[in-house]
Amino acid sequence: MGAVAISHKVVRQPDTWVLLTQRIALGKQLFNDPHLSADGTVRCASCHMPEKGYTDGRRVAVGVEGRTGTRNTPSLMTLEEAQETSFFWDGRRSSLDQAVLDPLTNPVEMGLHNQAELLQRVQEDSAYTSAFAQAFPEAKPVISSEHIAAALAEYVRSLRSPESAYDRYALHGDKTALDQRALLGLAIFKGKGHCAECHRLGGAPAVLTDHAYHRTGMGLDAITANLPNLTEDVIKRSLQGGAIGNRVATHADEAQLGRFNVTQDPADIGLFRTPSLRDVSHTAPYMHDGSVATLDDAIDREVYYRSLQAGRPLQLTVEEREDLKSFLQAL
Repeated sequence: MGAVAISHKVVRQPDTWVLLTQRIALGKQLFNDPHLSADGTVRCASCHMPEKGYTDGRRVAVGVEGRTGTRNTPSLMTLEEAQETSFFWDGRRSSLDQAVLDPLTNPVEMGLHNQAELLQRVQEDSAYTSAFAQAFPEAKPVISSEHIAAALAEYVRSLRSPESAYDRYALHGDKTALDQRALLGLAIFKGKGHCAECHRLGGAPAVLTDHAYHRTGMGLDAITANLPNLTEDVIKRSLQGGAIGNRVATHADEAQLGRFNVTQDPADIGLFRTPSLRDVSHTAPYMHDGSVATLDDAIDREVYYRSLQAGRPLQLTVEEREDLKSFLQAL
């Protein structure tokens, strides 16, 4: 009996790098798709604009039908380099894959009712069918909320701020990267200004955050008299369920409570996550509510509040403030 040749077709799976590239491309497509908003006019990129360092330059975000939120839009370019472990100003998400979906169903951001509506919109768009099949070849079903989140998260992780003058100085040993004024500012940042206590210079590149929560004093004065009622309302709403981000976006006074909205611990009232200072000179306005318009104002505010916290004046001369500003512009 003659030998029978049996042909076995070997199907090679895409390698990890190819899949990652496809998921980043798909995430970028989703990030720029206005069809994923309730009124078809708002994209993720409407608030996280590439030309503005993935911020929007506004005091607070503006979403569907011109609705305004309560929080300043943070840059997305710092998340991966700063090794962030929590997301949003109050740190209500510990996973980027969770965080990227929240704006899509926030009533004052992209305004979809729920993730089911998001999934339906993506599934009904034939342009996405092959893209998801390529990016997630073993997925069943081909498109799910988890896959949408994974693609968006990979795109956000791929974002990087340009190499800064301080990067060249600290990472590559380029002693000419910082001028004399910026070098004096670095000394103030590490020393007299106490800036590096929260905006840490460790990491390669420097993370410029401590991944912790601090009280800046912004917004608290206006709500102090009503704190008992506000905190009680937060607790009641949390017992009723619903997304924290949706409540924060639609209740301006409660938004000023910061981390308390997540933990309901009175010690966390008015605490907000320390943002990375990478590219800080291009991401005005500042603070969680966007109430500080310029970098000069932010320096003055930090000097004032650190003086209050220390119980003694933190005195910087006009020249020292300019030196510190020059260093911040080099980040």
